[in-house]
Amino acid sequence: MSGFRAIAICLLSAVVLSGCMHRPGPVASGHPQGGAIAALRNSFASTARPHYAPVPGPRVIPARAAYGPRMTVPAYDSDYRLDAGDKLRVVVYGQEGLTNSYAVGASGAITMPLIGSVQARGLTPAQLASRVADRLRNGYIREPYVAAEIEAYRPFFILGEVAAPGQYPYVPNMTAESAVAIAGGFSPRAKRDSVTLTHTSSAGTMRAVVPPATPINPGDTIVVGERWF
Repeated sequence: MSGFRAIAICLLSAVVLSGCMHRPGPVASGHPQGGAIAALRNSFASTARPHYAPVPGPRVIPARAAYGPRMTVPAYDSDYRLDAGDKLRVVVYGQEGLTNSYAVGASGAITMPLIGSVQARGLTPAQLASRVADRLRNGYIREPYVAAEIEAYRPFFILGEVAAPGQYPYVPNMTAESAVAIAGGFSPRAKRDSVTLTHTSSAGTMRAVVPPATPINPGDTIVVGERWF
């Protein structure tokens, strides 16, 4: 009897151990691909990838002039041609030593530090700014940003039968009539229905008898004639 009981206990132990050996382990449980490979894949997938910052290379820093605010040029000035007597405000952004007011001299040029004389006669303010930038770029400033605007127009001249003939500052949109008013008005002997206007440009000099409502330009000369009756 005791021998039969010992044999039964041995058989029962073998069945239990056999079941434990065939039970699936927790690593592959429920995973369609199964096995340790899938577990490793899941482990790598859940790990945050390290972020590698790019190695900085040499930096090229443009001149501060490139970041200055742009100036707006009035519509009248955009087509205006410079000549002797005009006064300009030239701004070189980031370069306080070059930013200043410059007068166009009798030779038709302005004179700036570093680059010296720059011809301005016959150019628009934008064209002059471009010429100044080209000169500065040639060995002085890497990427200059230059703007120019009219600060004061060259004067006009009025002669003849007015109260105070002479030279006066020009104001945009002037007419011959308003020029007469600035000069103190007609004299008692003035011819009031027309004036002689002389205008000089790159195309040459033009002289014409025009009505008082005719627009004038900087540098023009107005002659008010004398009436004969």
